[in-house]
Amino acid sequence: MTDLTVPRGGESREPTPDPAERDAFFPSPYSLGQYVPPRSDFDGVEHEGAYTEGRWRILVIGTDERYLPMANGRLFSTGNHPVETLLPLMHLRAAGFQVDVATVSGLPVKLEHWATPPDDEAVHRALDELLPQFRRPQRLGAVLTEGLDDHLAVFIPGGHGAMQGLHDSADVQAVLDRFLGTDRFIITLCHGPAALLAAGQDRAESPLAGYEVCAFPDALDTGANLEIGYIPGEMPWLLAAGLRDAGLVVVNDDMAGHVHRDRGLITGDSPLAAHALGKLAADVLVEHVGG
Repeated sequence: MTDLTVPRGGESREPTPDPAERDAFFPSPYSLGQYVPPRSDFDGVEHEGAYTEGRWRILVIGTDERYLPMANGRLFSTGNHPVETLLPLMHLRAAGFQVDVATVSGLPVKLEHWATPPDDEAVHRALDELLPQFRRPQRLGAVLTEGLDDHLAVFIPGGHGAMQGLHDSADVQAVLDRFLGTDRFIITLCHGPAALLAAGQDRAESPLAGYEVCAFPDALDTGANLEIGYIPGEMPWLLAAGLRDAGLVVVNDDMAGHVHRDRGLITGDSPLAAHALGKLAADVLVEHVGG
């Protein structure tokens, strides 16, 4: 079982200093008590072994960024949220789809290990199984060079770390271009939809303009997340506002486990949506391949 090294519990609403970097902070003990339950809501999969042909794979684009610079100059010690990363993959892998993990740089995927539910054996088991790929991901540009013909979907997990390095990546744009307008799928949740902004970089209009999307609500990043010390300062930019500016239609304004599908785009609003997103994605992909 993966060891958690960040202290938990307590009532302080002050962000916890990260000793590895000057002016960097983990979420406050109080906020972790509010946001990290002992177990996720994972209660099993519905498509065990449904896909057996072996061709189709899932490309996972993780964040290689540990620190998100906030508007006040502080650094948020973040990464990909483990529940948002692992629960959808638990459903897809159980259905029979293999995964390839990549980051823009080829450096390790950064995970918010402090957000791992401490008593959730299924989540810890999945993390232990995938950790070698997270530690040694492929470089996204190399994946593009090799080709995406055998990838049925791209999955971009959330966590505040997804707000940096993906939204302005030419390689992420090339991946989205490959999956848009085809019988392929884009799966993302929470802050992961930041990567969707790459589709419109240096273009008059985003090819995702008009698509409906669930995403983490700005009201929490400008309100409660500051008040309880989950983040150490105001965000450098706001996700939902950025998506709307790019022409996407954000269908939620709260965090309640919403999931949504618009054509080949499958999205969810937060860690609360991770299990439901995994179910929905597995339903859609298994049906697509005739399972």
